[in-house]
Amino acid sequence: MLLLVLMLQNLQNLQVQSCPDSCSCSLRSSGTSEIRLVHCSDTGMEVVPVNIPADTVKLRFEKTLIPRVPRAAFYNLAELRFLWLTYNVITTVHPSSFVNLKALRELRLDGNLLTSFPWEGLRDTPHLQTLGLHNNRLTSLPAHAALFLHNISYLDLSSNRLSVLPAELVDLWFPLPGLKRAGEKRKVLGLHDNPWLCDCHISMLTSLSMSPGSSVVLMDPLLTCSRSPGRSGSLLTQADPSRCVRPSVQPAATRVVSPLGSNVILRCDASGYPTPTLTWVKTSTHNDCCQQDVLQNSEQLPRILESFMQESPRVGVRWSIMSLNGLSYRDAGEYRCQARNMAGISEAPIKLRVLGISQVSAPPKIKSKKISSKSKYKKPDKSPSASRTAAKEQNNTAKIPRSARILSLKAQNSQFKVSQRDGYRKTYQVNLMDTSKNRPALVKSLQRRSKFSKSQRLEILV
Repeated sequence: MLLLVLMLQNLQNLQVQSCPDSCSCSLRSSGTSEIRLVHCSDTGMEVVPVNIPADTVKLRFEKTLIPRVPRAAFYNLAELRFLWLTYNVITTVHPSSFVNLKALRELRLDGNLLTSFPWEGLRDTPHLQTLGLHNNRLTSLPAHAALFLHNISYLDLSSNRLSVLPAELVDLWFPLPGLKRAGEKRKVLGLHDNPWLCDCHISMLTSLSMSPGSSVVLMDPLLTCSRSPGRSGSLLTQADPSRCVRPSVQPAATRVVSPLGSNVILRCDASGYPTPTLTWVKTSTHNDCCQQDVLQNSEQLPRILESFMQESPRVGVRWSIMSLNGLSYRDAGEYRCQARNMAGISEAPIKLRVLGISQVSAPPKIKSKKISSKSKYKKPDKSPSASRTAAKEQNNTAKIPRSARILSLKAQNSQFKVSQRDGYRKTYQVNLMDTSKNRPALVKSLQRRSKFSKSQRLEILV
């Protein structure tokens, strides 16, 4: 039994230490431990070998005839940190080629024949920091590549056939001030030796990288425009980014007042070139009625909102709407619609106010008594002073409606509005004194002098 265990251990050691044909394997000291290096440079090699030692830390394939990297080609190399596949004839890389490479730090594919790269395959390498794609045949950078490059601090795309840089990558490298992550590392980009179209994106990227305090460093800042109207072959720094237009923002309304529990849609439109992206930010919380209650349970502001929708009907124009359902006092405050493109940032504020509503029931109708013809009738005084007095009394009466029982009244401010709706709307302004002793007297006065039909509704807006 003991002999069998020893044989199995020796077999495992042989598997770990075995080296593929036409490859050299070595151990190199690193601090207090040793790391395994495997180097394959046979000009006749056409496939990735499967018997690579499992403890390999650095794997290098160079100047071989390997045309493609298959699926799960390095699945057994969980300790691999450096993978160099340089100067081969690789034309395709499977999106799942890097499965189980959780420890990978550096991936180099320089000097191959790649026309595209599986950016989504980088999700299997969460600790990747260096990506080299120099001297390939890449023709485009997809917008979704920005989703998998957050941890990349060194990206070399030089000597390819790239002409357009997507806005999503520019936003990744130059985020808004509120979106910057703490402790973000400096990024090194290689973009030279590409036939760039001198549009707003690439020209503004160059100027931003040269600005003081920029976290992006270009390997070669003197990029060349190969496709610029009237300026073929000119330096990018000499190109005129006249097409860049700073965004302008136009909200549908700057002030919105809505009752408690209702639904509200906030909308803003933006124009500019390149087509701006829109972001909603809540900057403050305030409500006249319940300011103290809201502040006690307030959230940390400013806060970037995520639940909104935006569309771009044509180039240079974008609109966005944000829906707020079942309004509460916490929703009140100031919202800002921010538009951003390479030419700059603009924003517009929208103030939302949430109001409480008190329903008033209409009292039963009281039949008016008929005045007998025999009753005494006194002619009104037609003197000028009497006329002015009567007019003044009539105006004062018009300010306070002759109407209804008030079920609830929250008078926390010095003034409130009384609105009457009956096919049309009338608004009466009532000023209260600061002392609360006069409020019950006013309520009783309204109760005594009120008379509304059932179709009418009295709103107390506090």
